[in-house]
Amino acid sequence: MLKIFKYSFFDLIRSRWIYAYFSFYLITAISLLYISNDLNRAILSLMNIVIILSPLIGTMFGVMYYYNSREFVELLLAQPVKRTAIFLGQYLGLTVSFSLSFGLGLGLPFLFNGILGSEEIGNFLILLLNGTLLTFIFTAIAFLISLLNENKIKGFGLAIIIWLFFAVIYDGLFLLSLVIFEDYPLDSFALIASIFNPIDLSRIFMMLQLDISALLGYTGAVFNKFLGTNMGIVVALISSLLWVFIPVKGFLHYSLKKDF
Repeated sequence: MLKIFKYSFFDLIRSRWIYAYFSFYLITAISLLYISNDLNRAILSLMNIVIILSPLIGTMFGVMYYYNSREFVELLLAQPVKRTAIFLGQYLGLTVSFSLSFGLGLGLPFLFNGILGSEEIGNFLILLLNGTLLTFIFTAIAFLISLLNENKIKGFGLAIIIWLFFAVIYDGLFLLSLVIFEDYPLDSFALIASIFNPIDLSRIFMMLQLDISALLGYTGAVFNKFLGTNMGIVVALISSLLWVFIPVKGFLHYSLKKDF
C-alpha cells in the first residue's frame, strides 16, 4: 500500500491541477488578507470558500482519478497485490496531495502575516482541519460512486448530484422542515440533521469557533448550547471522522466483490 501511495502521491504533485489548486488558495488568501488587513475577517471569508470548494474538488477529482487510472488498477490487480492496498493507496495519495496543496496555499500567506503569534491561530487550524476532513470525506464518496458505476458519465453525474445535495439541497430541505414544524421542539432534530451533513457540520463547527453562532438564529443557539461545549466538540469531531471512515470502508468492501 505504501508503494502505491508513494507512486500516486508523487505522480499527483507533478500535476498542473495540484499547482492550480495551490495557486487558487494562495492568491485568494493573499487577496483577502490584503483587502481586510484582519486575520479573523480573512478566516471567516475563507470559511465560506473552503466548505464549498473542498468537497467539490474532492468529488470531481476523486471520480476523475479513478476513471483515468482504471487501466493501471487492472494491471495491478493482475499482480499478487491485495485489492484493499491498491485502492487505499490511491485514495491516500489523492487526498494527501490535495490536502497538502490546500494547507500550503492557505498557510504560507497567514504565516507571513504572523498567524503563529496571533490569537486567531486556533480558528485558522480549525479551518485547515475542516478543509482537510471535507477533502477526505468527499474523495471517499467519489471513489465509492466510481466503483459502483462503470459508466463515466453516470459516475460524474451522480457525484455532482451528491455534492449539490449536501452543499445546497440539504440546507433547503432542512430549513423548510424547521418552518413547517416550528410549533414543535426541534432541538434534537436540528442537531441530528446537521450531523448527517458533513458540510453543515463543518460550517457550524467553524462558526461556533469564530463566535458568530448568532448568525444562525435559532439553530445557532441550539448548536452553541451543545456543540459549544467540550462534549459537543468531541461529538462533532467523531461525526466527521465517521464520515471519512464509512465511505472508505464502503469502497474497500465493494472493491473485494467487484469483478474487474
